[in-house]
Amino acid sequence: MLELTDTYFKGRGSQVNPNNKFIRHRYVQEYMEVLDEEFLLNEKTEIIYTHPKTIINKVESTDIGLAYSLNPYQGCEHGCVYCYARNTHEYWGYSAGLDFERKIIVKQNAVAVLEKQFSNKNWKPKPIMLSGNTDCYQPVERQLEITRKILQVCLKYKHPVALITKNALILRDLDILSELSKHNLAYVMVSITGTDESVRQKLEPRTATYRNRFKVLEALSKNNIPCGVMVAPIIPGINNHEIPEVLQLAANAGASSAGFTIVRLNGAIGPIFKDWLQKNFPDRSDKVWNQICDSHGGKVNDSRFGVRMRGEGKMAESIKQLFLLSKNRFMPNENKFEFDCKIFNYKAGEAQLSLF
Repeated sequence: MLELTDTYFKGRGSQVNPNNKFIRHRYVQEYMEVLDEEFLLNEKTEIIYTHPKTIINKVESTDIGLAYSLNPYQGCEHGCVYCYARNTHEYWGYSAGLDFERKIIVKQNAVAVLEKQFSNKNWKPKPIMLSGNTDCYQPVERQLEITRKILQVCLKYKHPVALITKNALILRDLDILSELSKHNLAYVMVSITGTDESVRQKLEPRTATYRNRFKVLEALSKNNIPCGVMVAPIIPGINNHEIPEVLQLAANAGASSAGFTIVRLNGAIGPIFKDWLQKNFPDRSDKVWNQICDSHGGKVNDSRFGVRMRGEGKMAESIKQLFLLSKNRFMPNENKFEFDCKIFNYKAGEAQLSLF
């Protein structure tokens, strides 16, 4: 059951904190007048440290072109209301709504676990994606620098790595990315959903501005770091009309490739998004919702591999055609990038120890 509220949480994407489907019991506020403070409400971001035994995830989905993913953080303060990763927060005992943005789980030993994996002589190097789930450059990374240290380990062992982000903090690590790129070991995709800042502030409240994301592409390109733009997700009636402008500006900034996905609202994300839509775009909420349904066979959710990210039906086809026409116009000569997996050295750690 989703409890709606008239309160608008500025700087957050989700405006509700729905029940966790895995938890049978929950606290409720029955009598507001007898409480001196708001019940169990903490608007500040909370950092929760964990120490996993493994850090690399094998990608089973045929929709993803890479073999592995690595997520140093679970939950994301960026607050993108549509984020498919919200559902994973329920497995940690939290809500997919505001908890996802306010309770950030940090894998504190990620670097040590990764280096142990790389030093295993049986490890077969294949590109690892940072981050297939939550953004590895979300705000907490500025303080903790786990992503930077992971990139340093990749450089040390000469291991290929792909990144996708919507945060300009990645520019801090241009030095490492430049070195990785010299060996064809790095590729960066910058997620840009549109050009209208008023929409971004509601849709992705704590991300870098669109202008700064185009600047990221420009800086990456100038430093010879292969990069592309991911127009994702495309939401009918919200940002689909901005596809041509995004691709044009991205190409001008130096992006050499482009991809897209259509929004899908699985699990708890459906009611979270619908509440957000009604509060921010009441004049067109029904139309947008129906167009999303039209893109997924009459539903807003779809988990089928091969279909879920591109959708189906007339609306999905029109979005696909607009994307392809724009891509052919502004990126007619898309560069095909190949990672070098042959120079990986699992003995890199031993070589460093020998210096001492």
